[in-house]
Amino acid sequence: MKYASEDRQAPAATPAAGPVTSASAQVTAQDEAHGTRNRVARSILDHGPSTAAELALRLELTQAAVRRHLDALVSEGVVEPREKRVYGTRSRGRPAKAFALTDCGRDAFDQAYDSLASDALRWIARSAGGGERGEAAVAEFARARLEAQAEEYRSAVEAAPPEDRTKALAKALTADGYAATARSAPHLQQGEQLCQHHCPVAHVAEQFPQLCEAETEVFSRLLGTHVQRLATIAHGDGVCTTFVPKATAQGAPKAQDRRRTAKATGKADHRTTKTTTASASTAGRNPA
Repeated sequence: MKYASEDRQAPAATPAAGPVTSASAQVTAQDEAHGTRNRVARSILDHGPSTAAELALRLELTQAAVRRHLDALVSEGVVEPREKRVYGTRSRGRPAKAFALTDCGRDAFDQAYDSLASDALRWIARSAGGGERGEAAVAEFARARLEAQAEEYRSAVEAAPPEDRTKALAKALTADGYAATARSAPHLQQGEQLCQHHCPVAHVAEQFPQLCEAETEVFSRLLGTHVQRLATIAHGDGVCTTFVPKATAQGAPKAQDRRRTAKATGKADHRTTKTTTASASTAGRNPA
């Protein structure tokens, strides 16, 4: 089996002189292979579900080498293969497989104290009286937390021209550990998709969707337009995806753009307060 040094077609090493040297070289090769697998997993975390060809290009490895590391990661339960989503006309032949991180794989990068956070939110809900009052208290906490976090992003977003604000927000989120990207929306949707390939609180958000809802509300205010959450990692999707309608020169969508967006996404044209609080009901499948 070849390792990372061989993946880059490095010159062959000098044969070992003795058993001690041979054992040392074997340990070094194993560590090197482990490091390369970590790079593969990290690349999937940063860029979302990826094919072997995409990973090979990003990591400057051969596709054969990448496939060997992917096979190992699949056997360890770190990544899983999925059929790559194709937009438009599909070419002939079998569709390429994209590899996405599993919950186990995300846990390896996630340092959040999930149990502590879940216990704290349950305590908040109970202290408020449970039921609807408890849910409202958790939502209030989530909004306060996200508002404080949004202040760190606001200056970067407002400094960017309207057409670049989604990218500016993605860059700010990436600096905060969310591995975010911005790209044009597919098909007839007039706008962009803000994709977060990592969520430090995904497991907590499974139990408390108020966290996702508060985040969507904050995105709406930062970007100055209504937005729509299409998918979340907390609901089993590979990427948290938020649709941002195309903005006018003033940074807000025109009425006709909102109607076109509503028709393209199959959703009614709601005001921001309704659209941005529906992350649990509008979470679709992973578009990546």
